[in-house]
Amino acid sequence: MRLISICPSNTELAAYLGLTSSLVGVDNYSDWPEDIQTLPRLGSDLDIDMDKVEKLQPDLVLASLSVPGMERNIEELKKRNIPYVIVPNPKTLTEVGESILFVGEVTNTSDKANQLFKKYNHFLENYRSLCKQVEKPANLYWEWWAKPIFTPGATNWITEISKLAGGRNIFEDMPQSSVKTHWEEIVQRNPDVICVIWVGVHKEKVNPKVILKRPEVEKMEAIKNNQLYILDEPLFCRPSPRLLLGLSKIASILHPDIYPEFNENNDPLLDEEVEFHI
Repeated sequence: MRLISICPSNTELAAYLGLTSSLVGVDNYSDWPEDIQTLPRLGSDLDIDMDKVEKLQPDLVLASLSVPGMERNIEELKKRNIPYVIVPNPKTLTEVGESILFVGEVTNTSDKANQLFKKYNHFLENYRSLCKQVEKPANLYWEWWAKPIFTPGATNWITEISKLAGGRNIFEDMPQSSVKTHWEEIVQRNPDVICVIWVGVHKEKVNPKVILKRPEVEKMEAIKNNQLYILDEPLFCRPSPRLLLGLSKIASILHPDIYPEFNENNDPLLDEEVEFHI
């Protein structure tokens, strides 16, 4: 099967299902796993070059509507009669797991998908158990855009990750998935930990001085205690099974005495030797 993925999370889902060798093209932002780096690039996820897609003669395009504006891709795929499916846009960690099953079904890899789905849920159950051992959850501020400031709200998987990691998203009282806020509000909420995950920006390019120069930053508990972390945004911002790595990372930072040590080379879904500790 000749597959094309036109957003990073779909590329990652395909990789977990062992389908990287079937991929013949991907969007510009897909950066994992390593063996997709030489594939033809088809443009940004909001500006896919459909002439290139058509020339690659895919049997199936894994499309998405996870970002406003992606509708144009769907319209163009329809117009050109290019076979495609829209991978559901997950809002929760459970729904991310269900995306594995969906892609497994449309790519004839359901057996593999079912195995991964079980491991995925086992991992989450393990962390649900571990988080009950946390006596004092840490108050977390997640920043995923700086100007204007955006942070995840209640209906975002980051809030779920925060809880499973022994923390609490300080904006969990806001019903939106993404909350536009102001620095004064964040100072007032006074987080214990600041997690920076600017969408689309690699951690090496994030300058912490942008935050450290803000007004009254020195009053915050997170800054007083040196709890400002620049994290790998793909492990937190994409609806793929790699969110488990993000969960593992932040949990090990917040409560190293309770959660397993984080190892970026041990993916809980791909490494047969990874053990779960309850």
